[in-house]
Amino acid sequence: MASSLRMAAPKMASMAAQSSVKVARSPMMKSQQLQKFSRAYSATTRTSPTAFNTIKRTSTLLSSARSQLSPIATRAYSSEMANAMVQVSQNMGMGNAAIGLGGAGIGIGLVFAALLSAVARNPSMRGQLFSYAILGFAFVEAIGLFDLMVAMMCKYV
Repeated sequence: MASSLRMAAPKMASMAAQSSVKVARSPMMKSQQLQKFSRAYSATTRTSPTAFNTIKRTSTLLSSARSQLSPIATRAYSSEMANAMVQVSQNMGMGNAAIGLGGAGIGIGLVFAALLSAVARNPSMRGQLFSYAILGFAFVEAIGLFDLMVAMMCKYV
């Protein structure tokens, strides 16, 4: 397979060279276009392509494309509309983050429901169970406060 590639590569290169010569000799290409092409080709072969050159070329392409756009696509920036959209997104983020506060409320309810159930089954362990319930309450409340903090950050930061 390697030998067939070695034989095919020069053949493909010569075919490509012949096809480019045919395009250059076609009567459709004017002499001015051919001169522009040869100048651009010689300029690119003299300087090695760098990232800066690539960025420079694409930026000129983008600027020429922007100039051909319709006036509707290039509307003026409206700061009032942008500020309103920012406010709406902040409110939506705060509302989505505050949903977790409902989970903290449910967790606190479950902790104390379990405390009542356990004390009803074994009233003599009331003191120890109450300390465990307070510890569980603190953990669930901490998660609720973290959620509230995230909601406030969505709104005010």
